[in-house]
Amino acid sequence: MHRRRLAVLASACALLAGSVFATATRANAAAGCSVQYTVSSQWPGGFGAAVEITNLGDPVTAWSLGFTFTGGQTVTQLWNGSVSQSGSAVTVRNAAWNGAVATGGKASFGFNGSWTGANPTPTDFSVNGVLCFGSTTTPSTPPSSPATTKTRIMALGDSITGSPGCWRALLWQKLPADRVDFVGTLPGQGCGFAYDGENEGHGGYLATTVANQNLLVDWLAATHPDVVLMHFGTNDVWSNLPASTVLAAYTTLIKQMRASNPAMKILVAQIIPMNPSTCAECAQRVVDLNAAIPAWAAGLSTAASPITVVDQWTGFDTATDTYDGVHPNDAGNVKIANRWYPALAAAIS
Repeated sequence: MHRRRLAVLASACALLAGSVFATATRANAAAGCSVQYTVSSQWPGGFGAAVEITNLGDPVTAWSLGFTFTGGQTVTQLWNGSVSQSGSAVTVRNAAWNGAVATGGKASFGFNGSWTGANPTPTDFSVNGVLCFGSTTTPSTPPSSPATTKTRIMALGDSITGSPGCWRALLWQKLPADRVDFVGTLPGQGCGFAYDGENEGHGGYLATTVANQNLLVDWLAATHPDVVLMHFGTNDVWSNLPASTVLAAYTTLIKQMRASNPAMKILVAQIIPMNPSTCAECAQRVVDLNAAIPAWAAGLSTAASPITVVDQWTGFDTATDTYDGVHPNDAGNVKIANRWYPALAAAIS
């Protein structure tokens, strides 16, 4: 009886607190939601919870639910989805089989968690970065929340951006945490301290592959960034693709970014040098690509969606700043973060 009462109370609190569901398929799609958050069981130091989301807006193909614990709780095990947690902020993404939700459809997951002192209902629910208010119309005066003012930043690239891409952690440290939200479908990896690590740093990926297979479209739909940091092309260079081919892929990616957000601010790196033992020609290929990027960017940059070129090449030494001639070591990560910072700080100002 005690557990049943907890479930009912938690469910009622969740429905009063506000709910989530947002469509990410296009900028003008209808968004609306309801959510039932139920504490299904509770014991000293631990609890189980079930979450059911009802989509009141347009159909979605993927969802990412965000919420904030207010009592220091931690998710310890989750099913029917994947979870990442940074401090009190929790993000749950759909499993491979439950991402598509029709209008009026439902998605659900459950988890076990730990708590100390109290186990209040989470707050600040959102899906795909959009706060939702229980209907398909936005209130004229949305509730005040840090999530409404944070700039959503996507770091896009290959293993230099991910795996683990600790320059992102160093860059996050330099930025005001209350104003930025790093987003992506990949979780952060260990860099020695807690940070907002979500990203799109896909090890081994080519920019040309991502463009030709329209992979970025789904990543954008799931995360809705305001700013993209793109360091991409190392694997294309390694594969001996000409600079013109890589830049054509860049152009496709830019169009996809702007289709997601016409006001997207885009920071494109002149990529770090590479000198792998198995590719003597790679060093010059990087030079050729980097030399072509500024003119390409100038031709595509607009007032509404500016493209800023960030020189990650100058002053970067593969002998001292990488561990294999390609991937940055600790010294290289510091240099990359420092080069991104001025342009990113200007983009979020």
